[in-house]
Amino acid sequence: MKGRFAPSPTGHIHLGNVWIAMLAWLSVQQQQGTFLVRMEDIDTQRAKRSLGEELLDDLEWLGLTWDEGPRVGGAAGPYWQSERYSLYEAQVQAWAKEGILYPCYCNRARLQSISSAPHGHEGIAHYDGHCRHLSEMECQQLRLQKVPSWRMKIANREYDFTDRWQGTQHAQLWPGADDFIVKRADGMFAYNLAVVMDDIAMGVTEVIRGYDLLPAVGAQLWLYESLGAPAPTYGHAPLVVDEKGYRLSKRQQSITLRELRQSGYSGAMILGRLALAAGLVTTKQVGPFETLTWSALVKGNIENLSLKQQQVKLTNFDIVI
Repeated sequence: MKGRFAPSPTGHIHLGNVWIAMLAWLSVQQQQGTFLVRMEDIDTQRAKRSLGEELLDDLEWLGLTWDEGPRVGGAAGPYWQSERYSLYEAQVQAWAKEGILYPCYCNRARLQSISSAPHGHEGIAHYDGHCRHLSEMECQQLRLQKVPSWRMKIANREYDFTDRWQGTQHAQLWPGADDFIVKRADGMFAYNLAVVMDDIAMGVTEVIRGYDLLPAVGAQLWLYESLGAPAPTYGHAPLVVDEKGYRLSKRQQSITLRELRQSGYSGAMILGRLALAAGLVTTKQVGPFETLTWSALVKGNIENLSLKQQQVKLTNFDIVI
């Protein structure tokens, strides 16, 4: 099997990222699989190569190791999404010729009027199918005014799958309403398209990520089906929040590894305290100051009840928001 950790280099890595990296790494080790790191830097407005390199520095300081990815190499590279644009573009062009995609000329104001717009790729925006049935003549006229985005033409589809921690799940897609974008008008490729194509190309068989991405599974299963590839198994881990219930994320300006390091935390202390919060180990299994090594983490209990939640509160870090 092969699992992965795929952060976006839009800021310095924080505890929420490390939480997912720890769980993904542990799952792979316990299955004696291959662990992959991939940089998801398709966001041309926010992602920076320099931040990606600093993120890798922080992972190395933490003691995390990977079998494939940046600085290590591998047969499935390149491992920076910004170096894989030609692959995404070729697929979009092929689907457009087959009629699987259609151009969408709706502007942001119109889309926001349809439904409340999600933040980034962490929500699901429903569409009203406005551009789905435009004639060729209408498209030609609209193209003179605006560069279109490209939407996937969805059919009625239902998917049932079992999430490792969240249990039995049901996803249903509807024509028009769930016609998601695969390429934006500004040329940026959508998260769903890039992540599915890369996971297929890189042989990923298990995806562990945050609970907030559970709603994205339906669209991704459609893409796996469209690409004729088997879907991976999924594990959506609870989001880590601070004592006040704030999610640990870049958006909330949560504490980063660099800030923790400057405050005197060691990599072993960070790993130990996260493992305790996850229920992977007990207080008797960690060392002084709640430290833990990666080799000791391999014995952790990844099937415990703490991970079968939507949130886990961190109370053993001095977190300043």
